[in-house]
Amino acid sequence: MNTLTRQSFFSTLLVALLLSTSLQAQSPQNQANRPNIIYILADDLGYADLICYRQPGGGQALVKTPNLDRMAAQGTRFTRFYAGSTVCAPSRAALMTGMHAGHGYIRGNGEIPLRKQDTTLVQRLKAIGYRTGMFGKWGLGVNGTDGTPDQKGFDEFFGYLHHVHAHKYHTDHLWQVQDGQLSKQPIDTTAYTHDLIMNRALDFVRNSVHKKGQSGQEKPFFMYLPVTLVHAELATTPADLKPFLTADGQSRLLPETPFAQRPNPHYQSQDKPHAAFAAMLGRLDSDVGRLLALLRELGIDQNTLVLFTSDNGPHKEGGADPEFFDSNGPLRGIKRDLYEGGIRVPMIARWPGRVPANRTDNTAWANWDILPTFCQLTGANQPQTIDGLSMTALLAGKQPLKTHDYFYWQFNEGVMKQALTQGDWKLIRLKEKDKREALELYNLKQDLGETNNIADKEPVRTNAMRQLMQKAVTPSQHPKFDYSAFN
Repeated sequence: MNTLTRQSFFSTLLVALLLSTSLQAQSPQNQANRPNIIYILADDLGYADLICYRQPGGGQALVKTPNLDRMAAQGTRFTRFYAGSTVCAPSRAALMTGMHAGHGYIRGNGEIPLRKQDTTLVQRLKAIGYRTGMFGKWGLGVNGTDGTPDQKGFDEFFGYLHHVHAHKYHTDHLWQVQDGQLSKQPIDTTAYTHDLIMNRALDFVRNSVHKKGQSGQEKPFFMYLPVTLVHAELATTPADLKPFLTADGQSRLLPETPFAQRPNPHYQSQDKPHAAFAAMLGRLDSDVGRLLALLRELGIDQNTLVLFTSDNGPHKEGGADPEFFDSNGPLRGIKRDLYEGGIRVPMIARWPGRVPANRTDNTAWANWDILPTFCQLTGANQPQTIDGLSMTALLAGKQPLKTHDYFYWQFNEGVMKQALTQGDWKLIRLKEKDKREALELYNLKQDLGETNNIADKEPVRTNAMRQLMQKAVTPSQHPKFDYSAFN
């Protein structure tokens, strides 16, 4: 064993022993030692929409994000964290099940529910005594299916079940889970739904403090906060919009191109889409600040791990304009692309005294790693047949015991798109029915913007990664995601 290998071995062994000791302290009979966990999932937030993710290559600079910037300064900012997909449903499914889109049940949008046998990370946390709540957009099972929040581990829920319903910030109802029952909850159509959802989330945190289980010990809580900001429609409140308007009510973010509802009925018309988006981003930031302030007020921030990320890259729907805001900075592509801009998202972790402060980490990991990470962190039962790996050591500022050989994504809305990364190398495959496939190879270390396709210059590597891409996919168990015609 050479010196470098010997040092690496003992470093890895030390981390393993530390983690083992930590987990013994967090055994089921010691619930009070387990951390509270809050997972905040923004909707369609770009990689560089936050000021703390700006870099020399660009990024959003028109809307200040002081609370999220402060969260990053108090914790660790990850610069190579990946969403599970480039659209909502499969990304959220990867988070909940620990399976990437080549193996998971839900591989695209379309209101396909999780099945009874799809055990979520929430169910695993609930099984060891966590109080669980979700506030925002679910999207993995509508009423009457096996995939509703009450059946997937949530003690409380308030928000949207259906993706299209979640496009509306003014509606006549939301859904809730209370006392184990899912029901439709009528609401005032003049109410801004994000207000209602955020207030319920803060109440859940307040009500979870000093909550005791049957053993008499305090129960830790897990809160999943999949807010709808900044997804279209571009709707906001007068108070949130005001900083982005002139004294006579005109947008400060010119030029504006009004968005008309027709021919797309999913989103309301918006005369000032730039100002509206800015208001929504500002509101997202301020509400993260409210949540972190509440943790301090309640005296639980030292025992609460908070993660903030996004479900995929930025969108152009409803008048949104990621180019105007430079939402992805140096990254190519947006939502529905498998270039980095569609799948690389911000990830900030904060846990005072446990997650190193003011640190930036460029280790590659993905949202399907969250399930095993939370399982190891809490002592919950971890499944063996998943794609995710525990990144508990990474959160602590150490190198993980095991890293991925590759990462895989796929997406199909008429064109089969596949992507696979292996170290700094990335292969993209595009295939239409009855047409030849197109292969693109990039070195992300040298070409982060994916502008120089070198597949022809690297035929051996391209072929090897193409073969690995084939092995990364199993046949879908749902006919909607049968893409065999694109092989």
